[in-house]
Amino acid sequence: MSPSCNFIFFCCCCCWLTVRSSKRRSFTRKAGAIKARGAFPAALGGISAAGRYVMSHRSPALSQTFLKWLLGILGVAVLVVVITVPLVLLTRKETSSGKTYTLQNYLNNDYKYKTHNLEWISGNEYLHKTDNGDILLISADSGTSSVILANTTLDKYQASTVTLSPDQKFALLQYSYTKLWRHSFTASYHIYNFSSSSILDDGLLPNDTQYISWSPVGHKLAYVWNNNVYVKASPIAEAVQITQNGEENKIFNGIPDWVYEEEMFGTHSALWWSPNGKFLAYASFNDTEVPVIEYSFYSEDTLQYPKTIKIPYPKAGATNPTVQFFIVDTTSLQEASPVEISPPAEIKSGDHYLSVVTWVTDERICLQWLRRIQNFSVLSVCDFENGNWSCPEGKQLTEESTTGWIGRFQPSVPHFAPDNSSYYKVFSDSAGYKHIHYINGSEVRNIVYGSHCWLVFLLVIREFHVLLFALPFPLLQAPIAVTSGKWEVISIEAVTNQYLVLLESSPKFTKCVSCNLDQERCQYYSVSFSKDTQYYQLNCLGPGLPISTLHKSTDDGVLRYLENNTELENSLKDIQMPLKRTKTLRIGGYDLWYQMILPPGFDSSKKYPLLLDVYAGPCSQKVDEVFRMSWATYLASTEQIIVASFDGRGSGYQGDAIMHAINRRLGTYEVEDQIEAARKFSEMSFVDKNRIAIWGWSYGGYVTSMALGSGSGVFKCGIAVAPVSRWQYYDSIYTERYMGLPTENDNLKNYNSSTVMARAEKFKKVEYLLIHGTADDNVHFQQAAQISKALVDAEVDFQAMVWFGFVYHYTNENNNISSLW
Repeated sequence: MSPSCNFIFFCCCCCWLTVRSSKRRSFTRKAGAIKARGAFPAALGGISAAGRYVMSHRSPALSQTFLKWLLGILGVAVLVVVITVPLVLLTRKETSSGKTYTLQNYLNNDYKYKTHNLEWISGNEYLHKTDNGDILLISADSGTSSVILANTTLDKYQASTVTLSPDQKFALLQYSYTKLWRHSFTASYHIYNFSSSSILDDGLLPNDTQYISWSPVGHKLAYVWNNNVYVKASPIAEAVQITQNGEENKIFNGIPDWVYEEEMFGTHSALWWSPNGKFLAYASFNDTEVPVIEYSFYSEDTLQYPKTIKIPYPKAGATNPTVQFFIVDTTSLQEASPVEISPPAEIKSGDHYLSVVTWVTDERICLQWLRRIQNFSVLSVCDFENGNWSCPEGKQLTEESTTGWIGRFQPSVPHFAPDNSSYYKVFSDSAGYKHIHYINGSEVRNIVYGSHCWLVFLLVIREFHVLLFALPFPLLQAPIAVTSGKWEVISIEAVTNQYLVLLESSPKFTKCVSCNLDQERCQYYSVSFSKDTQYYQLNCLGPGLPISTLHKSTDDGVLRYLENNTELENSLKDIQMPLKRTKTLRIGGYDLWYQMILPPGFDSSKKYPLLLDVYAGPCSQKVDEVFRMSWATYLASTEQIIVASFDGRGSGYQGDAIMHAINRRLGTYEVEDQIEAARKFSEMSFVDKNRIAIWGWSYGGYVTSMALGSGSGVFKCGIAVAPVSRWQYYDSIYTERYMGLPTENDNLKNYNSSTVMARAEKFKKVEYLLIHGTADDNVHFQQAAQISKALVDAEVDFQAMVWFGFVYHYTNENNNISSLW
């Protein structure tokens, strides 16, 4: 479940200022009649050219009230959009100081900031794709560049992406891309030979490959086709099939099944090369016993029967996929025999997951395993010795949480020191804050003192900064805290014999690389290091316009500006941009962060309507310092609406006490805190308490629905997009991480008390718009259907919009908001 959505492409709210589009037919039905025809009767609405199904449920009495109300506001000048208009309709003005950021500006993406795409291929070289499509090879030190693949070559072979072999002798040119789920896809590939400036024979690789990658050194290839793993010693060598049992929707070799892709790995591959390409590791998933979700996919209107999509999808408490882990020696492919590495005994004894795979050397690999109830994990270090792989117990590290779950979403990645034995890892300290710990992986108990220097990303509240500091410590076996305090380390970015990298926001160590570069413009950073950390790209993401710079690690000075968005800066001088306010509210015993996007020329003596933009899932963060030109920008700039967000209990990066507050009780504090925040907003002198709305997507749709169904009286209306409605309907890995199992002897009571449907009666007091796609592979349409049924049964007046064929993971075509108008 994605923690945020950048495509907020519908109107603000359908409350008492709603005016229906003349293009949309409105129907009045008795709720009982609607119920008899099912949740989505065809008679209740129409399908627009954009493939939307819009319906309204109204009782006769409500219909009369609605007509009287409608006549009373016919004189209001409005911008009518799809099915609703903004929460408040204010006269748009252009003042002498400039224009506002309009809806059309947003739809057209008129003011888009630029980023600098960069792919490191060595310690001092990187690839960059220019605006005209040329692929450049650039020296980090000198800045000199050369075209290695011209746009004419890419156009000739219809290549959408390019992947260079590490020795720069070949390139994979991808074409015929077809998206599957959030990360997965199939594609075909040409192999381009730089020595002949031409492609090799197309028969060297199969079409519709599921995954392919070069070895880290040289030009071996590993790929997955028809759920089986293949290896080629060179582009022209015959492929050797490593696995034989791959089967669609049953056995997945080298690629994850749906739930592992979405919730555990966050990628479309389950295949890992050793550092020098000697070994290839892969995971195999058996979904034979996993229950299958089926739904119709409405595509070509020439099909007499719609296509049926089938996905092995384990819901909370259902049978999970089983996983096995294998390593194969690629230096002797003809005699290759994959060797299985089993999980530790305390993991293997029950349902479990493979969570993190980290190669250390060609003959050492680190695996992390999780129990199905994700509060216990074991890290194993496995070595190749005397022709066999072994994972000694003495090198295991066990993590256990007594207050929640392991990590933020899963165990953190270990970063090994140059000795290839000791490593650094982020996990909670005794105070419940995520910090870096040093672990001596050897069995030698002698104390050795050493000095290492780190570049580290740390977060304090909302700001990301890059720091460089030196800290000597004894090399003991027990984990040693490297950082501490009431802030959290986000991630370690690099470790060498000279440098280590982490995240912090109130720097007090030797040197903060990013803190003083441009404090007004830059408070939120990301970083990308070259292969040996000699150089790094530093990306300032806000609050001002983004900047991308190149630095040398030895002195951290700016070598050159890669992108500074000067053109956009000049364009925005004539636009009245909103203001952003960030403060805290005291709720539930904590000081919790909120932000407000305020209209230009904000006047605290006036009353403004307010929209609460919510996500509120576990370890989420809505309040940050990132620059965005979004739907909220339009609402504030042109419609004079305050758009607020709030990170309550359950949100991340502020310690386990806050994040784990919703452990085993989703639908409680994270919902209550949003309601309380809105109530406190309503008490602010500049907020019109009679015009407060809420909206959210996915988990945000769930929180929106739960808040509207609470009967709080704070919100007048709201929009829920693709909401969860009952946690038993959602996938096992995500749901059980936070809720445990839906069984009598575990947490069934809290599962049953956290449904949207149980609050149906309270929806009579609010205006509610429910939006969902029928082809949503993640949050199934079942979730919205059950909400609709419960509301119809309760004779609740509400509106619903259905996207036929619309999926959770939107393609570029779907990302275009104009498709909804």
